[in-house]
Amino acid sequence: MTAGTEHSEHLAGTETRRDFLFLLAGAMGTVAAAVSIWPFVDSLNPAADTIAAGAPIDVDVSHIQPGQQILVVWRQRPIFIVHRTPAMLKLLREPQDIRLLSDPNSQAPQQPPYAQNWHRSIKPEFLVVVGICTHLGCIPEFRPQPDSVQPGWIGGYFCPCHGSKYDLSARVYAGVPAPYNLPVPPYHFIDERTLRIGENPPNVAWEFSSIAQI
Repeated sequence: MTAGTEHSEHLAGTETRRDFLFLLAGAMGTVAAAVSIWPFVDSLNPAADTIAAGAPIDVDVSHIQPGQQILVVWRQRPIFIVHRTPAMLKLLREPQDIRLLSDPNSQAPQQPPYAQNWHRSIKPEFLVVVGICTHLGCIPEFRPQPDSVQPGWIGGYFCPCHGSKYDLSARVYAGVPAPYNLPVPPYHFIDERTLRIGENPPNVAWEFSSIAQI
């Protein structure tokens, strides 16, 4: 192996590590407001190899404060779970929000049928989405505070890589690089406090692989 080849491989490895650290920083970053803290929550039961194979994971959502987001991992993908406040939910139905969106009615198949509604969820107060930007696979930042990104920003997700934006239902803005809303994984509530990700509600057959794009 020549010295030039070794130098090229070293640079490639450095760039790969830098890209990974950038995405990790985006996933675990925080903003000043307390509502934007992203605690990382381990699954309650399965081992890591079982989770990687696609087994469902259970999450206790009773500890998520109103306005707060947590991050869990399912099938090696980050899953955002947000406890939305009544004020957040009100904004999602306001014309000032809807007029900004590319797919406000979730017509593109980016969610199961039980989440094809204005709040894109089973329970309006809990949003559950795959936290991967549909442009080039970066991890968007949770920016729930109005005007925290730019004047007129009403709160949602901002992807710092190329400027894609989503509202607090993870619906993509019009005129940004990302073409689709963030995907909603299969999930349901097995009781009042426990959310199971990776499994549809009883008597519902829907495959995550049928979505338009991660």
